[in-house]
Amino acid sequence: MTPTAWLFLLCISVLGRNPQASSTSPTAQIGKTLAIGTTGPDTVEFFGGIPFAQPPIGNLRFRAPVPRTTLDGSTFNATTWGASCPQGANNPGVSGLVLSEDCLNLNIFRPAGTKPDAKLPVMVWIYGGDFRFGAGAMYNASTVVNYSVARGSPIIYVNFNYRLAALGFPTGLEAGTKHALNLGLRDQIAALSWVRTNIHAFGGHSEKVTLFGESAGAMSIADLFLNSGLEKYIRGAIFESGTMGSNRLLLPSDGQDLWTLFLSLIPQCANTSTTDDSFECLRNVSVDEIVSAQEAAVAGAVIGWTPVIDGPGGFIPELASKLVAEGKFSRIPFIAGTNLDEGTLFVDPSVNSTSALRTYIASQLPGIPLSEPVQLNSTIDRMLQLYPDVPALGSPFGTGNDTFELSAEWKRAAAISCDVNFAAVRRGWTQAASRYGLKTYGYLFTDPQLNSGFLGIPHASELQYVYGVPVLAFVSPASPEAFAALSPVMMDYWISFAATLDPNDGKGVERATWAQYTPPQQALIQLQADNVTMIVDDFRVEQMAFINGHSAAFGH
Repeated sequence: MTPTAWLFLLCISVLGRNPQASSTSPTAQIGKTLAIGTTGPDTVEFFGGIPFAQPPIGNLRFRAPVPRTTLDGSTFNATTWGASCPQGANNPGVSGLVLSEDCLNLNIFRPAGTKPDAKLPVMVWIYGGDFRFGAGAMYNASTVVNYSVARGSPIIYVNFNYRLAALGFPTGLEAGTKHALNLGLRDQIAALSWVRTNIHAFGGHSEKVTLFGESAGAMSIADLFLNSGLEKYIRGAIFESGTMGSNRLLLPSDGQDLWTLFLSLIPQCANTSTTDDSFECLRNVSVDEIVSAQEAAVAGAVIGWTPVIDGPGGFIPELASKLVAEGKFSRIPFIAGTNLDEGTLFVDPSVNSTSALRTYIASQLPGIPLSEPVQLNSTIDRMLQLYPDVPALGSPFGTGNDTFELSAEWKRAAAISCDVNFAAVRRGWTQAASRYGLKTYGYLFTDPQLNSGFLGIPHASELQYVYGVPVLAFVSPASPEAFAALSPVMMDYWISFAATLDPNDGKGVERATWAQYTPPQQALIQLQADNVTMIVDDFRVEQMAFINGHSAAFGH
């Protein structure tokens, strides 16, 4: 397919991004119920709002999901997106979404005319958003599905909602005692279980499922690799900007202060923080009160609403680095990669002095208690040596001495953030998995973004290329031509991997061969419109070796 033909397809898909009803509605038989979907003007069929678990409300609030694999009644209206999970109104992308606690639902896009016996590969998406925001309804996959048909390897796409923030990732001692940790991860497994049971009704192959996600979505997949039995549900995975340890894994006790602060912001439950019965109180307050309190509590906090170590038998029994080193992870082939400047979105501009930089680095070292000042200060000193006060070495990388009217210390912090939370853990994960013989592929996304300034090529900028449509407000491709050149290449790689567990199926646009990441050949594919090529994974070797050599200190 030529870039010109792809650009034409893109224009058609952008015009028809929202699913709309047509005179002939597609259907799928789920048990005794006929699900009725819609067909958009781009001919992709859509089924939305299908529940995969009981509503987590009332007595089910702060409990593990109760899976649901059938529907009620003879017909089910699947013509619109289901409600998204409760989250702060100021969070990105929330405007226009319907929010409700009854949000454990999924959405399906498939090629028009797909029959139940088609047995197409399935791509299941987990959204990101710091485990605090996000929704399936933010991701319209019409372009991806259309493109899969055009390239001759049609796929079915699924995304779903999972509980967020305090409702999905309660923390503290009571949550640990009552086995209420990592509820959002449990929601994800419930959704995957639904896919395994029912995707055949939509023409999908239950044994050809690839799970992919970005940021918190990728981190979720990584966490599920540790002890969830993930291999029962999928055969491949794609990590975009996140692996295990990216969210700094802590114990429930480390989150007790956050939980106590959260409760203090809900008057009727403020006195329950030491009584071990806050859940019962919280089940009787409005969800709006919970959302308001969880947003206020986490503002400026070092520890947020994220997955935690839940001990023996849990999803995350131990620090990820320890489990990975011991080979205790699912043997599922994967792609893992990062963007060039992952850290720029996560460092406050107030980091403008060496003192502020030291404080920032300390916040990245949850594994070293403040009661160990000698170890903490020596680790900070070493990080300052590894990331010297040279603006040209800071992030955004490759921008020389330009500090974008920010402090040179900020560029140092952005480089540290990139490596500590994304690049180093990605390298450690791919190196370890490849040593165990796992089929892995790595990438570095480096396509320039228009007028991105101090953000460079930031976290999440690859999303629009994967989905085939410009979707982000804060960055955009350097030109329509560059986007038209690179987006089909990336969709080809992703779809090819989902279909064959190899990104090089020979279909779609002509593109570079993506070599497997192996112990003797540690190489990544550089994803850049004018230079898609293999590169050696050897940048900032000393820095990342130090980070990965002190995994416990960094919460990895």
